[in-house]
Amino acid sequence: MKKYYITTAIPYASQKPHIGNCYDHVVTDMLARWKRMQGYDVWFLTGTDEHGQKIETLAEKEGVSPKEYADRVTSGMQAVFECIGVRYDQFIRTTDSHHEKAVAAAFQKLYDQGDIYKGEYEGLYCTPCESFWTQSQLTDGKCPDCGRDVVPAKEEAYFLALSKYQGWLEQYFDEHPDFIVPESRKNEMINTFLKPGLQDLCVTRSSFRWGVPVPFDPKHVIYVWIDALLNYVTALGYDAAENSEAYRKYWPADLHVIGKDICRFHTITWPILLHALGEPIPRRVFAHPWLLFGKDKMSKSRGNVIYADELAERIGADAVRYYVLAEMPLAVDGSITREAVAERYNADLANTLGNLVNRTLAMTNKYFGGEIPFAGTPAERERQLQSFALETVALVESALTECRIADAMETIMALAKRLNKYIDETMPWALAKDEEKRGYLGTVLYHLLEGIRYLAVLFAPAMPETAQKIAGQMFPDFGAEQLFTWESLDTFGQLTPLVKVTPTPVPLFARLDGDIWETETEG
Repeated sequence: MKKYYITTAIPYASQKPHIGNCYDHVVTDMLARWKRMQGYDVWFLTGTDEHGQKIETLAEKEGVSPKEYADRVTSGMQAVFECIGVRYDQFIRTTDSHHEKAVAAAFQKLYDQGDIYKGEYEGLYCTPCESFWTQSQLTDGKCPDCGRDVVPAKEEAYFLALSKYQGWLEQYFDEHPDFIVPESRKNEMINTFLKPGLQDLCVTRSSFRWGVPVPFDPKHVIYVWIDALLNYVTALGYDAAENSEAYRKYWPADLHVIGKDICRFHTITWPILLHALGEPIPRRVFAHPWLLFGKDKMSKSRGNVIYADELAERIGADAVRYYVLAEMPLAVDGSITREAVAERYNADLANTLGNLVNRTLAMTNKYFGGEIPFAGTPAERERQLQSFALETVALVESALTECRIADAMETIMALAKRLNKYIDETMPWALAKDEEKRGYLGTVLYHLLEGIRYLAVLFAPAMPETAQKIAGQMFPDFGAEQLFTWESLDTFGQLTPLVKVTPTPVPLFARLDGDIWETETEG
């Protein structure tokens, strides 16, 4: 089996993630499921970043150790991911002993070969991002990544010599044009950081203690963008001396899924760090935009935060997954509001998909005693429908390969809409009144059921519970796993006639009427 290694960014273990923070995990889970359906040996990694000044400060305020604080937040994060159906293969914490040991060894290696050196840093520091900035890099006097205030800082530090590898990175970008998705993000990295010239990166701190100590200078702790980035390889058993079998099998990563605000570190610092260590570079980084509340960033202080687990309690995990996947464009920020959630849920899931499945199964029971009818000889309309379904598969595969996630969701839903239109065009209820047209009625219902099977397979990575419900209603009496594989979409017409569907179809998505927000989500 061909391997596929996919990762999320590891969120900072400082507070409960809101729905925008969970986009990484939903997208990565969906892509991992899709690749498994294609027959890949998939390894899906996520985890938490648990070191740094912010966690040390938050823990001190609560009167607990930083590790105790991180334990609690990390446990809460895992519960949220579980609630929205994220099924990872491995969860790494930067407080794991094997990770800390490997980070220290990598730092020592870089220092020994002259890629890390000691100096003094003076600049403007953003505590939440744990990033230093120059005055010219600020946006309206604030951190260009998160928009928060920065403070002057000066301290002795060690630096990673990014400037040493500028020429190599420029050549790497030229030779790997698909390394960064979307292209606009690549252009941003080139114009903002490469063209002005790379600055060496401060990679240690001495003003706090919560971190991996520098092995040869323990009053310094290793900076987050060395510590955290290395999780992708330490999880597999990377070792500066001898790598593990798992590392040799899965590395380099096929795809890092990250937010646009950390693109610089994953596409400039990370490749240089790996290159300096003599390790292969990831094949692709998908730096997605943000999910905004309306037009604003989510913020507890503004009271505009939506939490994925709380929303899942109201509308179900699959509906949450579908919303964020369908609403996030490739290159510009997506949006979520309470009204928009209800509108898309009703329009796409209840009215289009759910209604299609329910009435098709109901007509199969009413007109054919619940048995899948024979396909008959397809007319031109049916041949066009078959072509539409097969073209949908190709379009979805292309969109997912290019990380155009919302386009993939729209394409699949377009097939559901086409099947609904097919019902309107053929009017099975009218055909049922004419015995001479019973054969064509069977053809119509066969094509509808087969089209629904396509929808179940295509939606399975995004909405796994819904796909299982559709399969269970179509084949309640025996397993038909071979009909719900990605490979089965190569040929239209896989359903076996005379097999019985469920006699009592249950709606997949009940319409949302009224205000689904019975109580205000806490800000």
